[in-house]
Amino acid sequence: MVAIGIVALTGFSGYAALLPVAPLWAVAGGADSAGAGLVNFVLLGMTVATQFAVPWSISRIGWAWVLSLGMVFLGVPSLLHGLTDALAPTLALSAVRGVGFGILTVAANAAAVLLVEPARRGAAVGAYSAALSIPNVIFMPLGGWAAQTLGYWPVFAVGAIPLLGIPACVVVARHLPTRATHDTRHPDVDEPPATLRTYLALLRPTFVLLAVTLAGGAVITFAPQLVALPWLSAAGLFAMGLVSAVTRWRIGEVTDRVGVDRLVAPFIVLTAVVFAVMAWLVREPVTTGQAAAWILTCAVVGLCYGALQNLTMLQAFAAAGPRRVGTASTVWNAGFDTGTASGALLVGAVAVGAGFGWGMALVAGISLLTLPLALIHARRRGGPTTG
Repeated sequence: MVAIGIVALTGFSGYAALLPVAPLWAVAGGADSAGAGLVNFVLLGMTVATQFAVPWSISRIGWAWVLSLGMVFLGVPSLLHGLTDALAPTLALSAVRGVGFGILTVAANAAAVLLVEPARRGAAVGAYSAALSIPNVIFMPLGGWAAQTLGYWPVFAVGAIPLLGIPACVVVARHLPTRATHDTRHPDVDEPPATLRTYLALLRPTFVLLAVTLAGGAVITFAPQLVALPWLSAAGLFAMGLVSAVTRWRIGEVTDRVGVDRLVAPFIVLTAVVFAVMAWLVREPVTTGQAAAWILTCAVVGLCYGALQNLTMLQAFAAAGPRRVGTASTVWNAGFDTGTASGALLVGAVAVGAGFGWGMALVAGISLLTLPLALIHARRRGGPTTG
């Protein structure tokens, strides 16, 4: 488990460091906010496109090659970013990084499940999630600050950290079935094919997830441009990341008491409210006098972001059924990355003509549109719990 923790830690470090910085790099090269939003849209669009091909790739060339290539595709483009800040090469390198991140999200998650017997799977996934949360809490908020105060090259160097995780990929591969995503020790991982009914059942939690990750993706992508000083960007993203991580860790106890479905609608409403507040706050770049309001707003965004991630994941697993965990996980991850990418693209495009305030107001409205889905889901479930 130490090796898979190293894979997660190094791989997600490269992803987290550049998520707010690559768009900022494009702006430094003359791109507008629409071009900046396109950077992460391309990154995460390629992530989603890659995720569905990862099991096939493992069956062809094996775990060691697939995991290692994921690290190469994440790390090498980070160093190449420093050669030019022109938009076209930045988009091309973001696409390659997206391939690497798509490999990492699917292959490393599956490896974490397969490395232990089924009885210890929950603990394994929890440890893996903790390892990948560390870069999101540390490097994501510090990336924009470091780029604007120390220069971009230190951030690009951090973005290359996945290359250091390649030996751990080889170690992990030694303990996995050579060219498969399942083995005889984990028969329940070899799930039956998903049906149209399965995918239709996954639509409700996926649309809710899309809305909240669209909102979160907008903040992560544009935080350095929403504030007047680099440290404000770092403080806001740190508050968002920390609260999100703690919420994802602790909300399970709350769902056990009151049920998943009862919690989704209140968090959707809170998401809409907090982004309405953010829309007002970022009409102009946030200044030092608004620091407390900015940090508090980002913290509440993190609360909603973390809560709805876990709640929709639980709903997805319940909707797909106990024998289609892989399908639920793939669709959930695709929804997460699609939402994050869409937030970057949509808010960036709106900000070009109307400003970031209107972009965040649109996000608030989109979040509120998913409320009927949550209410219908809870009513059809016939009770407070999801099982």
